[in-house]
Amino acid sequence: MLKTNAFDAASSSNVSPEALEMIERRRRLLGPAYQLFYKNPVHLVRGEGVWVFDAAGRRYLDVYNNVPSVGHCHPYVLEALIRQASTLNTHTRYLHDNVLNFAEKLVSTMPSELSQVMFTCTGSEANDLALRIAEDFTGGTGVIVTEFSYHGMTKAIAGLSASMGPYVKVNGDARVIPAPIHNPANPAEVGKKFAADVRAALADMHRHGIKPAALMIDTFFTSDGGFFDPAGFLKEAIDEIHKAGALYIADEVQPGYGRSGEHMWGFQRHGVLPDIVSLGKPMGNGHPMAGITIKPHILERFGSESSYFNTFGGNTVSSAVGLAVLEVIEQEELIPSVGRAGKAILDGISELATRFPAIGSVRGAGLFVSVDFTTPDGKPDSETALAVVNGLREEGVLIGASGPHANILKIRPPLVFTAEHSLILVESLEKVLRKMY
Repeated sequence: MLKTNAFDAASSSNVSPEALEMIERRRRLLGPAYQLFYKNPVHLVRGEGVWVFDAAGRRYLDVYNNVPSVGHCHPYVLEALIRQASTLNTHTRYLHDNVLNFAEKLVSTMPSELSQVMFTCTGSEANDLALRIAEDFTGGTGVIVTEFSYHGMTKAIAGLSASMGPYVKVNGDARVIPAPIHNPANPAEVGKKFAADVRAALADMHRHGIKPAALMIDTFFTSDGGFFDPAGFLKEAIDEIHKAGALYIADEVQPGYGRSGEHMWGFQRHGVLPDIVSLGKPMGNGHPMAGITIKPHILERFGSESSYFNTFGGNTVSSAVGLAVLEVIEQEELIPSVGRAGKAILDGISELATRFPAIGSVRGAGLFVSVDFTTPDGKPDSETALAVVNGLREEGVLIGASGPHANILKIRPPLVFTAEHSLILVESLEKVLRKMY
C-alpha cells in the first residue's frame, strides 16, 4: 500500500525526544503495520468542532477528518451517547425503539426504494456484507472496482481495494478499471469513457466464464484522487451494470452525509439509484458505526436463508448516536453551509493556482476538494504535495495527500467547517507556497 505522508524514522531530526520515546513505544507495542502521519508526528489530546489540540496546547485546523462529521465532540451527540450508555447498551435481538427510530430516520434520507437497513461497526464490514448479498442475489462473483480504489480491510474487501498495492492481491474474479478522470475540455467524454471501461470489464469476465455480481465504487472516487464532474456521468455505466444482471454498490463512506453540499448522498449528484449503499465513518461522529441500506427484494433470499447478526451493529448506544448525528445535520442546516464552505475553498485555491504553477487541477464537490501538484512538464509531483502537507502541519493545519502518486491534496474537513475556516486554509496554503517558491 502506498504510504502517503507517512512518518519515516530516518528523517526524524525535528522530532522532540518525548515524541521519539512515544514513537518507539508505539513501534514496540503495535508492530510495523500501523501508519503514523507527518515527518513530525502530532500528539493530539483533545478536539472541539473543526479544531484539535496537541499535548502542548497548540490548536490545529482539522482539514482531513470526515469521521467526526458534525465536529469533534459535538455536545448534542455526546449527550445522546452518555444518556443511553448510562441506561442500557444491548444488541438487536431484543426489542428497542432506538434502532427503529434511527433506521426510520436514515432511510427517510434515501430514495424510497432503499428502504431496509443492516448495521455493522465498520465500513469494511458494511462492504463485506454488501458483497455477500450481491453475490447471493446475482449468483455471480465478478466485481468491478477502480484502479486506486479503497473499500476496506476484510480479506474479501482488501482484495477489492486496489490501492493496497501489489502485496495484497486483487480478487481473481475482480476487474480493475481506470478512475473517471476529469475532462474540462470535453465533459461528456468522462461518462462515455467510464461506461466503455465498464463494458470492457464485463466482456472480459464473460470471456473467462465469470458471472458479474457488482460494480463497487466510491461515488467521489476519493482514493483515486477525487473525481466529481460532470454531475450525472455515472448513469451510462450503471445502466451497463444492470443490463449485465449485476448490482451497483455505492460506497458512500466518504461521499455521504451531505459532503457534496448539494444532496445527502453522493450518488444523488449523478441521478442514479444504487441497489445497495454502504455507510461508515461519519455515521457515528467518531463512534464506530456502519451499515448498508438496500432494496428489499435484493435482501429477501439472503435474509431468509442466512440469518445475519452483528453483536455491536445497531446496538442501543450506537443507534442513539447515529440518530443524533442525523438530527444535527438537519437542525444546523449543514448541507447548505457545506456548499458555501466548499465553494470558498475551491475559489481560493483556484486563485492560488494562477500564481503558483505547481498547482495543477483544482476540483471538488462541497467539502471534498482535490488539488493536484504537477511538475512543469505536467507529471504528478508527490514531492511538492508532501512538502505542502508537512508545511501546513507546521502552520497548524492538518491535511492529507491521496491518489496513485500521492500528489493530490485531500481536503475533507468536518461538515461544520465554514467559509471562515476555508479562508484560514487558503491563507495557510498561500503562506506555505510562498516559503517554497
